[in-house]
Amino acid sequence: MRIRVLLADDHKIVRDGLRVLIEQQADIAVVAEAEDGRTAVGLVQDLSPDVVVMDIGMPDLNGIEATRQIIAKTSDVKVIALSMHSDRRFVAGMLGAGASGYLLKDSAFEELADAIRLVFADQTYLSPGITGVVIEDYVHHASAAEDTVLATLTAREREVLQLLAEGRSTKQIASDLKVSVKTVETHRQNVMKKLNLHSIADLTKYAIREGLTALER
Repeated sequence: MRIRVLLADDHKIVRDGLRVLIEQQADIAVVAEAEDGRTAVGLVQDLSPDVVVMDIGMPDLNGIEATRQIIAKTSDVKVIALSMHSDRRFVAGMLGAGASGYLLKDSAFEELADAIRLVFADQTYLSPGITGVVIEDYVHHASAAEDTVLATLTAREREVLQLLAEGRSTKQIASDLKVSVKTVETHRQNVMKKLNLHSIADLTKYAIREGLTALER
């Protein structure tokens, strides 16, 4: 039986390259691709892949929030982060969301194939490219890292924050999330109050700094 993999990355050239390489493995197959986190969540629900290879910085719904939703709904699906970021907050964010592995994009492909096999076998894989300092910092300070202003936001508030930062209107967000415009406005007001921010520009800067949006790479 081949390990069924979903590729989630907003760069088609990355997905194409990964698909070609993965399809060369006799025991691994790509069953679908997603260009943003929300699509990835939906495809996981429809297809139930074994492993999701997840980029972090994606539009509409970033990889951390997508991973959190996937694990909450389908705990038997494994997620591997594949990112250019080695910063502690991204590592802590993905592992805290439930990812079973974390690789840097400059890793050799063989490392990804090995990671897919390991997480499929219920093991955890962290790329050697993530420095020991970063891993040690996560292990010893993950609980403290959760005690941040961002952690006071609900999952839906974080979604609204990302979409606002990406330039979506209140009406567009309401349509995307299938809620009322009033509900979105309430979420926006709550986010601004909790973060002590007073404009969309400030929210955008905050979202970029915290890695919630793919506007800056």
